[in-house]
Parts: sequence; C-alpha cells; structure tokens
Amino acid sequence: MNEWMISNRFKTYSLTQNFPFTNSLHHSLPMSSIFSKIIAGDIPSYKIAEDENYYAFLDIFPLVEGHTLVVPKKEVDKLFDLDDDTYTGLMLFAKKVAAGIEKAIPCNRVGVTVIGLEVPHAHIHLIPLNGMGDMNFANPKLKFTPEQFQATADKIKAVL
Repeated sequence: MNEWMISNRFKTYSLTQNFPFTNSLHHSLPMSSIFSKIIAGDIPSYKIAEDENYYAFLDIFPLVEGHTLVVPKKEVDKLFDLDDDTYTGLMLFAKKVAAGIEKAIPCNRVGVTVIGLEVPHAHIHLIPLNGMGDMNFANPKLKFTPEQFQATADKIKAVL
C-alpha cells in the first residue's frame, strides 16, 4: 500500500491506494490517484473544462494567473506512453483550453510544458506568457485566495 500526500495552503489530503499500474512496457509503479480524485470531485479543484476523456483545472501552485493543468482521465504516468488517440485528443483539448486562457488572461501567448515529475499521471501545463521568465518553475509560486482562483476560472470558462 502506498500513501501520497498533496497539500495546498488550505488543507492537506492523504491518498492511499492498493493497486499497481504499468507506466510503461517495462516498469510497474504505484499510480498516484491525486488527479483521478480531482476528476472524481473527491479533491476540490477550480475546473476550467471537461469532456468524457480530459479535464483541465487551475494549478493551485501557479507560476502566473491562469496557469492550468490539462490531464487525460486515463491514468498513465508518462505523456509519451499515452496511446496515439489519447495523446492527440489531449493536445486538441488543450488547444481549446489555451485559446480560452489567451482570451481571458492578458498575455502574449500561452506556453505549454510537460514536466510530470511531481505527479505520476500524464499532464501538461498551460501557462500564460508575457516573457520567458513566466515559465520558470524555479520562480516562487503565486498565492491566491479561493475567491481569486474562482474568479480566474470563471473568466476562462466564460470565453470557452
């Protein structure tokens, strides 16, 4: 049994799971269910968009206002381990979300990055950019109130 912890400045969640998953053809690791619990509504999120296969929500440790995570509902650790249809669908879904971010949040463009070290569930970051430094993950994370997060989510959803 593995226990995973996720916290923000409001609450800490302990997630336990008893099942293995295969993250590639050769490795078996425990699957973090943090994103799955967010998708299921067990952990609160500031949802931007959702369809039957994908979910987009604000990062609770954002680099800039509007920093959004886009995840497939299918639990796969690494982005490039997704099957072709899921990978292509994720990118098309992210494209729609990015268009909404760009309309709602003042920025020159929306950047995309994949890091995936913090949660073993494929995901991409959509980050509103006004300069190269906006995408530096070494920067201090911004702190917003729940009301500010909700206002940002509502602005983006209104233009989708």
